[in-house]
Amino acid sequence: MGKVVLVTGGSRGIGAAVSRLAARDGWDVAIAYRARADAAERVAEDVRSLGRRVITIACDITDPRAVCRMFDQAAAELGYVEALVSNAGVIHRAAPLVEIPTEEIRRIVETDLVAHIVCNREAVRRMARSRGGRGGVIVNISSMAPELKGAGGFVPYAAAKAGIDVLTEGLGKEVAHEGIRVNGLRPGLIDTDMQADTGVPERIQRFGPTVPLGRAGRPEEVAEAVVWLLSDKASYVAATVFNVSGGR
Repeated sequence: MGKVVLVTGGSRGIGAAVSRLAARDGWDVAIAYRARADAAERVAEDVRSLGRRVITIACDITDPRAVCRMFDQAAAELGYVEALVSNAGVIHRAAPLVEIPTEEIRRIVETDLVAHIVCNREAVRRMARSRGGRGGVIVNISSMAPELKGAGGFVPYAAAKAGIDVLTEGLGKEVAHEGIRVNGLRPGLIDTDMQADTGVPERIQRFGPTVPLGRAGRPEEVAEAVVWLLSDKASYVAATVFNVSGGR
C-alpha cells in the first residue's frame, strides 16, 4: 500500500493535474469533486493506469459534515490519509465590488476560505500526533490575486484567497510540532477551464503575454510544485507560501 493523498477539486484543472502527478510519484489518491462525476472518473482512470489505487468522492466542501464524511471515506477505503491538497475553489465574474451581490460574495468566501479552514481543521484532527495520528502534509492552493489586490474586478475573490495564505502560515506554525507540515502555493495566470468563469473573453490570450515569462502557466507546472511539497524532499519546508506565477 502506498501513501494516501486527498485532493479536493480533483476532477479538473490544477486538482486533476495534482492527482495524476501524485500517482506518478507513488501516491494513492482520493479525488474529491463537487458535481462532475464523469470528469472525476476520467482522472481516476489516469491514476489507475499508473498502477495506483484511487477513489472518487462527491463532496460539497462548504458542508462541514460532508467534509468529515469525505475524510472518513478516504481513510476507510484507502488507509491513513497522510496528505491533503486543499485545492477546490470557485471564482466570480469580474466586476466592481459595488456591482457584486451579497449572495455571490458569501458563495466566494464560503468556498474559497471557510471550506479550506474546515478541511485543514479536519486534516489536523486526524494527523496530529497528540490525537493519535502519524503526522502528515497539507498543501493549500490560493492565488496571486491577493498580491494583485484583486485587480480587474476580483476583490472578493482576492480577499478570500488572502485568507488562505494566513491560514497556511498561521496553522503551519501551530501544528509543526505535531508532525504536520502546512505549506501553500499561489498560482498565477493558469490555463484552466476556470478562466471561462470570470466572464473575461480570451483572458489567457490577452493577459498571457503580460506575464514576465511571456505566457500563462499550465496546471502541470503548479502540480509539480505541489508534489514536491508533498515529498520528503521538502521535509524542512513549513508554514511557507510560494508563488507559481511566471514572475507575475
